[in-house]
Amino acid sequence: MPDPLPRPLRVAVVGAGPSGAYLVDALTRHAAEAGVDVLVDVVERLPTPFGLLRYGVAPDHPKIRSLRLVLERALSEPRVRLWADVEVGSHVTAEELLAQSDAVVWALGASADRPLGIPGEDLPGCVSAVEVVGWYCGVPDAGARVAELLRRSREVVVVGAGNVALDVVRILAKGPHALDATDMPLRVLEALDASRVRRVTLLGRRGPAQATFTTKELRELGAIPGAQVVVEDARAALDLPGPAPTRTAERNLAVLREWAARPSDPAVEREVRLRFLTRPLRIVGDGDVTGLEVERNALGADGSISGTGETEVLPAQMVVRAAGSRVTGVPGLPVNEAGTAVPNVGGRVVRDGRAQPGEYVTGWLAHGPVGVIGDAKADANRTAATVLADAAGLLARPAPSGPTLDEVLRGRGRAPLSMADWARIDAAETALGRAHGRERTTLDTREDILAALRGEI
Repeated sequence: MPDPLPRPLRVAVVGAGPSGAYLVDALTRHAAEAGVDVLVDVVERLPTPFGLLRYGVAPDHPKIRSLRLVLERALSEPRVRLWADVEVGSHVTAEELLAQSDAVVWALGASADRPLGIPGEDLPGCVSAVEVVGWYCGVPDAGARVAELLRRSREVVVVGAGNVALDVVRILAKGPHALDATDMPLRVLEALDASRVRRVTLLGRRGPAQATFTTKELRELGAIPGAQVVVEDARAALDLPGPAPTRTAERNLAVLREWAARPSDPAVEREVRLRFLTRPLRIVGDGDVTGLEVERNALGADGSISGTGETEVLPAQMVVRAAGSRVTGVPGLPVNEAGTAVPNVGGRVVRDGRAQPGEYVTGWLAHGPVGVIGDAKADANRTAATVLADAAGLLARPAPSGPTLDEVLRGRGRAPLSMADWARIDAAETALGRAHGRERTTLDTREDILAALRGEI
């Protein structure tokens, strides 16, 4: 074991989601092996921790959401302090974090959706999957217009062919009371119960073999009570040229062929339609969305797509963009040309062609918005190992001399929330859930969260 270093390594981690919490866990568990003592400040924009796990994983996936307990243990470690309800760039600057820390690790996700880039996208009936998912997962005060759209929309089109798109389709296609056992906010359940949606169409630009969703997520569409899945133009969509499909794609195709062979049931109230090789051209409407103009695509043997000139308008009163994500909210960090990741080597941020010990990224910021929550742990372990490998050099520099985070926030009148505050919110959500016959109920407004902290819920 190497000789202990002269003082603790002060690390600031921006983001308390899976990437950040797994990184904290790896740092605190492996620090002693590296001869390092660490002190970690975790800065989180939202008033509660757990990031994507709380506000991105669909509430009808309770097994995945239960990983919260693992993240909770990591953030409750004695050498770790949570500073929630603090936004870097508004309440503290990136430069201030660097001045008071030996290392800053950015563990934010790709939090903005990728625009479709078509006319009509600014109509109020066109919303992002980020907004829809945030609304049904309980991001404080998010997505009020989603509830209103569901009250007056019978047909919804979701543009995208990944797991996020499938989540949105599944949640919107479920009937009244189908989600009552989840931890969804009460307002969200009320809006879903009042929803007029009867048809949800998933639109993919390429063929089903090129879709990025997993087979498990796909199969869940076929298990929605009171809904049937229709694979449009099944023969053309499922027997396409192109590169050999992956094993996941082969399993997906088998599921789609199984559904395509089922007879239609005219008595079913709700319908999920899967439409591939179709690209959006224009959102139609004058004030309100009334449809989506699309063009049929052709798939080449090399996997490329081209338009056929064959167009039509799909009826829709709501269009959801779920065609990818991009990086936002990383003030001062370089971002690649695609806007999907921060250039880095082994987690070290690269500026002007050189890696920068002291600045790090992990998770989606490091490699783009791909992978599942389990992948965040491996990413975090790699970046944590890099930080610890750099520790001797970082501690050879002068000790951080800037104002502490506590001093900065007090000077700006910002009162951060801690893990002790989270415990009070957690207790209130559990009590509210039990009062409604379920395990917990997510509080989805800042007013309710603050009331929970005061013991009023």
